Amino acid sequence: MPSLVVVGAQWGDEGKGRIIDLLSKRADIVVRFQGGCNAGHTLIVDDHRLALHLIPAGIVHTHTLCIIGNGVVVDPQALLEEMERLRGLQIDISPKRLLISDRAHVTFTYHRLLDAAREATGSKLRLGTTQRGIGPTYVDKVERVGIRMTDLLDGERLRKKLELNFEQKAHLLSRLPKDERPNIDELCERYLEYGKMLAPFICDTTLILNEALRSGKNVLFEGAQGAGLDVDFGTFPFVTSSNTIAGAVCIGAGVPPKFINAVIGVTKAYTTRVGSGPFPTELNDETGEKLREIGMEYGATTGRPRRCGWLDLVQLRFAARINGFDALVLTKLDVLDQFEEVKVCIAYEYNGQKISEFPACSEVLSECRPVYETLKGWMQPTRHIRNYRDLPKNAQRFAEFISQELGIPIGLISVGPKCDDVIVLDERWVNYRF
Repeated sequence: MPSLVVVGAQWGDEGKGRIIDLLSKRADIVVRFQGGCNAGHTLIVDDHRLALHLIPAGIVHTHTLCIIGNGVVVDPQALLEEMERLRGLQIDISPKRLLISDRAHVTFTYHRLLDAAREATGSKLRLGTTQRGIGPTYVDKVERVGIRMTDLLDGERLRKKLELNFEQKAHLLSRLPKDERPNIDELCERYLEYGKMLAPFICDTTLILNEALRSGKNVLFEGAQGAGLDVDFGTFPFVTSSNTIAGAVCIGAGVPPKFINAVIGVTKAYTTRVGSGPFPTELNDETGEKLREIGMEYGATTGRPRRCGWLDLVQLRFAARINGFDALVLTKLDVLDQFEEVKVCIAYEYNGQKISEFPACSEVLSECRPVYETLKGWMQPTRHIRNYRDLPKNAQRFAEFISQELGIPIGLISVGPKCDDVIVLDERWVNYRF
């Protein structure tokens, strides 16, 4: 019953895709348990860049079954387009390779319209979202008016639920320009068609998943985004609309806690963030721009440039606590190859006092200033290295400093964009023997 959870330890975009791609080689099932098409995993397949938004990264391996869990919100149009793109790459997209929870909630066009209206210039509620309708979909779920994948299979039921939604949202929809307001007849027809196309993939995924875990199959749970964007523990309100931490696996996939064996946290060797919100180590200077350009820090889903800064151990320490990391994966170490000095934030200064814990209040965090430890850079290329002992000594010291400060071993180090650009420090993580 070897099951492994892989989640982001920062504000997302940590390079989870390539790590999940690597670990999927030994996985029988890969499960996405939260988020929507606002998130993305980027893989390098045969020298081609492949961005995935809803389908788990294990889809590129022919032996792996991929599951979109009930905790995910699914935009059927985006999903069908993604399926067609993968088929165009000769990747098998069939119910033998991909399943969708019948309990997953559906993102409709009106969710995207409402999201965009909130993010419009001048709005006091702008959060820097991707405007993909993810937040409004989760709102409907909590308000118990949401429409689930199973509802797309029954025209009468879908119609009744859409009518309820239109009634409940009438005051919001009326604010949209008349030519943008959704039409219930058109929506019902279009989404029933989506339901027909997706029907072979929709099922009770908890049956398959729990049976696989009981029978000893290797199961990998992949997270989207990162701990800093968790709706409970992130920099609220500048967060996503779901729980991104490891504890969300049980709810978002429908498995009991006793079936979770280990948790890996993925962190960059520096820090990035997309969208609004406090970011203590952000560098609005040449160094930040250098990190962005070398690291190609642009969003897989939106193409937006990411905000860049030095590694923040205060934030990482908090992420480690709430996730219970058994090991860390350190990604993009090679991006730091060209820096004579590398800084690591070990504490914050707030109101003249030094603090070492991550504050709950975003207003407080926005006033925190980083306290840095400066380490010597290594000024040598690392992308070709596959053995830890071959890393420059200062690169080893950098990794060991992080591990010692957090009290967590580093299991893997990524030194490039491809799946195999990895230094394995502990074989257990790639062999599912933890």
